[in-house]
Amino acid sequence: MPDNFNQRQIRNEDAMLRLIADSTPAMLAYFDAATRTCSFANARYAEYFGLTPQTIVGLSAHEVVGEDVWEQIEPYLGPLKAHDPEPVRYTRKLLSSAGKLQFLETVLRPHVEQGLLKGVVALLTDVSPQYQVAQQMRDNEERMRKFSAITTEAIVLHRDGFILDGNDALARLTGYTLDELRGTPILDYVALEFRLRALQHMRSGREGREESMLVHKNGEQVPIEVEAKTMPGINDEYRIVVVRDMTASIQARQHLDFLARHDPLTRLPNRAHLNRQLGEALARCLAQNTRLAVFSLDLDQFQAVNDSLNHRAGDLLLCEMAQRLRNALRPQDFVARIGSDDFVVLLPDDPSPLEIEALAAQLRSAVEAPYQIEGTPLVISLSLGIAAYPQDGDSPEALLSNAEAAMHMAKSRGRGFTQYYIPMLESRSTRMLMQEQLLRQAVERDEFELHYQPQIHMHSGELAGFEALVRWKHPDRGLVPPDEFIGFAENRGLIAAVDRWVLNQACRQAKAWQDAGHPAVPMAINLSAQEFRQRDVVREVAQALEDSGLDAGLLHIELTESTLMLSGGQMSETLQDLKALGVRLAIDDFGTGYSSLAYLRKHPIDLLKIDRSFVSDLTHNPDAQAIVGAIVQMGQSLHLNIVAEGVETQAQQQLLKDMGCAMMQGFLVSAPLPSDQAQHWMSQHCHPL
Repeated sequence: MPDNFNQRQIRNEDAMLRLIADSTPAMLAYFDAATRTCSFANARYAEYFGLTPQTIVGLSAHEVVGEDVWEQIEPYLGPLKAHDPEPVRYTRKLLSSAGKLQFLETVLRPHVEQGLLKGVVALLTDVSPQYQVAQQMRDNEERMRKFSAITTEAIVLHRDGFILDGNDALARLTGYTLDELRGTPILDYVALEFRLRALQHMRSGREGREESMLVHKNGEQVPIEVEAKTMPGINDEYRIVVVRDMTASIQARQHLDFLARHDPLTRLPNRAHLNRQLGEALARCLAQNTRLAVFSLDLDQFQAVNDSLNHRAGDLLLCEMAQRLRNALRPQDFVARIGSDDFVVLLPDDPSPLEIEALAAQLRSAVEAPYQIEGTPLVISLSLGIAAYPQDGDSPEALLSNAEAAMHMAKSRGRGFTQYYIPMLESRSTRMLMQEQLLRQAVERDEFELHYQPQIHMHSGELAGFEALVRWKHPDRGLVPPDEFIGFAENRGLIAAVDRWVLNQACRQAKAWQDAGHPAVPMAINLSAQEFRQRDVVREVAQALEDSGLDAGLLHIELTESTLMLSGGQMSETLQDLKALGVRLAIDDFGTGYSSLAYLRKHPIDLLKIDRSFVSDLTHNPDAQAIVGAIVQMGQSLHLNIVAEGVETQAQQQLLKDMGCAMMQGFLVSAPLPSDQAQHWMSQHCHPL
């Protein structure tokens, strides 16, 4: 009876041991020390080697694992000694039956009784996931090291606020070597007024962008933007911080803000800035019961300078005049350029009638002194109109309008006159009405003329195309350039008829030249924003192409950046329909408007035309060079053709060529020409087909 009880108890204990062994996630086996045969194995261990817990018993370790594995593990069995019961650990790398890399960690634990080595417990654990995570982290760190080596943005790694490492860009940004930076507190390089915020950002683990100020080794402060991420490390997590130098970005924003408030040519305040300044001055006058005066200035016969010399000469004259006005005014006075040769001077701070008269004479003397423009002596006269608060108006609009009315009256008297505003002067609305009537007659009678300015390839000098520029045959003023009436035509709802006339005439002329044997080159025309807002421009373009027989690929339509901002879906659909016709699309005066990459990516643009204001400044203004270079590089990256407008010197041409600009137009090539002269120009510069 006792023997049976003992046998049942042994069987129960064996079953419990088997249950425990089979339940463990590891592979478990026991080998006799003397014979190296297996006397026990759990199901996982036996199945791993293609056996069962019953068939593995009695097999030697060599037989169980096979020849290849035995050669790998036999060296680890030697250290197992009775007097040193420490387990032996090792990890084997192998391919699983599924072909995946696998890591098996093995623990050989000696079984010692009474000083004798009785057997060995073998415990095998699949540690592949841990190895894969560790390898992935090492790979990530290696990728991060490679990325940080090539990026231009500074990268710093820190743990608990102490710098672990950085890239070369960090060394350049701070002025310290990486050896000097490693191990130092990151806050040492943050300006004092930003340290508390930086510390809070670091402790909170936030991952958003923050603006801060870095202290360079030379003591200078550098505006920066930082963006941090918490990264897992092999031993502990760390922070990676991307540091961007915001100096250039801030300067660019300041430059854009300046351009929004100033005339790009003369650097004087523009009309918007003048209106704000005048509004503030009037508010002070009302509060303090004081006076102010407004001068409207216009150069006499300025268009003759452009026609007889070139636009560059006209621009230089305007810049010189702007400088003379600045020098002649008092510190508290304000001068703005609001049009081609239209300037406004504001005299705040309660000027007396004698001061107004004296300053008007001083301005006239300064402006009418002889000029030297690129070696050519010039003498010009000035028409000046004066309006004063409160007697001549109590709003910016009224004062500016009345000063302008006085200026026009001075101009009507001849050259070089000054006129104070009086109520009997012709009102601005009357003058506008007369101007509108003349322009309506011009539309009805086709009193327009196209001039054609050649565009050439920068490197070869070959003809690349023409731009058609409309002129108004004014009954009193002769040929009036588009800058002086297009805006007025848009405001009065007359631009559609002008645009339609230009479209049809340009297409007919291009086809006529082609039929006469001249090269088939593109013809560029300008269409106003109102064409895209109010009319079926696609139908009109298709009709013009059909009527003239001109190939659609030879018609280039130039749009302003503001036109692209019209109601998105409608504008995008219209441009896509024009592209479907085969017409090519260009952005005119690029860089002076919104210049948004989003519009370039959204719309099917083929060509960018760099505004002439940047080209004219190219040889002496680093900002202009940077802007033009950026436009050229951006255009090339977007596979757009680039045309530089207003090229008038070989120095400008060479700089543009060095930058990679493909095409140019301007007085260096040719002024805009009437059709017969343009045809003669082609005969001289192109070989007939």
